[in-house]
Amino acid sequence: MKKKQEHKIRIIPLGGLNEIGKNMTVIEVNDEIVVIDCGLAFPEDEMLGVDLVIPDISYLLKNKEKVKALILTHGHEDHIGAIPYVLRDLNVPIYGTRLTLGLVEIKLLEFGIDLNTVKLFTVRAGDVISFNNMRIEFIRTTHSIADSVAVAIHTPLGPIVHTGDFKVDFTPIEGESIDLIRFAELGKQGVLALLCDSTNAERPGFTLSEKTVGATFDRIFSQAQGRVIVATFSSHIHRVQQVINSAEKQGRKICVLGRSMVNVVNKALELGYLKMPDGMLIDVDELDNYPLNKIVLITTGSQGEPMSALSRMASAEHKKVGIIPGDVVIISAAPIPGNEKFVNRVINDLFKQGAQVIYEDIDDIHVSGHACQEEIKLIHNLTRPKYSIPVHGEFKHLIHHAKLAMELGEKNVFVLENGKVLEITKDGAKVVGMVQAGNVLVDGLGVGDVGNVVLRDRRHLAQDGLFIVVLTIDSATRDVISGPDIITRGFIYIRESEPLIEEAKRVIKDVLYFCNKNDITEPNAIKVILKDNLRNFLFEKTRRNPMIIPIITEI
Repeated sequence: MKKKQEHKIRIIPLGGLNEIGKNMTVIEVNDEIVVIDCGLAFPEDEMLGVDLVIPDISYLLKNKEKVKALILTHGHEDHIGAIPYVLRDLNVPIYGTRLTLGLVEIKLLEFGIDLNTVKLFTVRAGDVISFNNMRIEFIRTTHSIADSVAVAIHTPLGPIVHTGDFKVDFTPIEGESIDLIRFAELGKQGVLALLCDSTNAERPGFTLSEKTVGATFDRIFSQAQGRVIVATFSSHIHRVQQVINSAEKQGRKICVLGRSMVNVVNKALELGYLKMPDGMLIDVDELDNYPLNKIVLITTGSQGEPMSALSRMASAEHKKVGIIPGDVVIISAAPIPGNEKFVNRVINDLFKQGAQVIYEDIDDIHVSGHACQEEIKLIHNLTRPKYSIPVHGEFKHLIHHAKLAMELGEKNVFVLENGKVLEITKDGAKVVGMVQAGNVLVDGLGVGDVGNVVLRDRRHLAQDGLFIVVLTIDSATRDVISGPDIITRGFIYIRESEPLIEEAKRVIKDVLYFCNKNDITEPNAIKVILKDNLRNFLFEKTRRNPMIIPIITEI
């Protein structure tokens, strides 16, 4: 008699836990894998020179034959931003809603990827796709971008519900509200596991509806005597629509600035997710044709990104648009943790240029797209999961979420880390190990070639500077033919430190004499001794520890 198969389910977060962004979760059922989202994160302060951070997909590459699909919950960068990089090594079918895939296509084209080489499949809320061991159901949710969905992965042991980013908004800007009925139906069926957004788990109450921002825009636009400039995320289609609505009421024209904003607005208009009267959208070169009080600029730069349109306007470096005293600038976003100083710098620069700046601290020009505590409780009560796994957030968010779940009487709550493997069988659930997970750093065209050693060197250079010794030695006699010459960067100003330089040269000559006397002729050995002696000397004289690079040429 054939033994009945024992089903094994693994849930493996590869990103999005103990951090904001870089969301990616692996759901493995027997011998099949689906991946939920594929996002990026902003670099931390100590990641000098790094542009972006994406998930480490080593585990997926080792199990490439098992990976059946990449499932996207919505079109924000922290959920789709890593796709162009991941596709290089893992070109699997990608499923997402119309707007989400529209934004993915923009990214792929920017990277020069032929869309004909990518397998993109459009789905709608209510659709189901099937594989051997699981069925993936898409459930309508509300978030700060249109076409957001949760997913229910139906497995032999029961459904796993992944909420994606969500909030319970009963008056969304576009479309229907979150499908709470379907969450309740799944709860009655018996949800095996719930992976729920934790970003606002610290905040009590409910998140305000997106429509509350529209009333604030109406008030500000009606009072503004000059231009209105609104900075927000390019993918925040609902926010852009509200800007359009308020501008239309005041008879203002719309001009869009910033490459990503232009691309997204054009795509959203094409797909019907943005609605704008004919003739309302004007080009930046047409701005001078209209009075200042008839113009609204929608721009990128809500996070203070140095190369964004708003940052360049604030620093008077934008080629076509400058800040005019009397401009009303609305920064309609909350700073992502770590970006606060960049945003504050832009705000200060805008004030210096004579603008009136309105931001979250002083007016209601932003509401979160994430569920607060009561909404999180609602989803838990509707789904009544056997196992709960808080996702999407820093460790403090995950802990607050776990406490909420336990207050609701849930017994099996797992606070995981990226790479931790939660295995579920008919007998229970437990963490069974760890897979490789972490950060892959993107610097320019390089992906993953900047690691801990390179970052350490960059920090070293940034903090203490560089001290280079150049000399040429006769390979036969071991005499110094030229040098030692000393070059420094970021350590001292040579012209004002000649005594120190001369002493350093004496230290170098003493080292060379020592090496000759002790018959040390191997260049690398000489370099090690030089570095040790110079390090001690320079630290004693300056209390600084520059990076020391000896360059020895033998002829």
